[in-house]
Amino acid sequence: MSASLQQVGLAVKRLQWRHHREFNRRLAPLGLSLVQWDTLRHLHANPGASLHRLAELTFQTDQSMGELARRMVDRGLIERIEGPGRKVQHRLTPAGDDLRQSGGATADQVLTESLGHLTADERETLYELLRKATDPR
Repeated sequence: MSASLQQVGLAVKRLQWRHHREFNRRLAPLGLSLVQWDTLRHLHANPGASLHRLAELTFQTDQSMGELARRMVDRGLIERIEGPGRKVQHRLTPAGDDLRQSGGATADQVLTESLGHLTADERETLYELLRKATDPR
């Protein structure tokens, strides 16, 4: 008997929820939430990103990203820099980059526990199937 679309969707959601809970639980001792670590991660990969771009990358609204960024600036994790025209850009501080790296090690632990038992071929297949499902062209 093959899995229904609803069963597959629920399995994806359960894994996402498990990851979300574990990331938040294990990042807490670092003083980070999942969305904060994700912001640091995306800012490392996209230096100079605007608030709008960071909101898109982290699945936040512009308003919630603005508030999150303000708190991260206050903590010295990111800084605002002048961009071209009136554009405000953001970059990591050394403290923010240290936490990004520590959070990355934590993320690797969580993902190893849930996906690490898959073979390399199974992980590649899962990755390709998820990519196909998110971009079904």
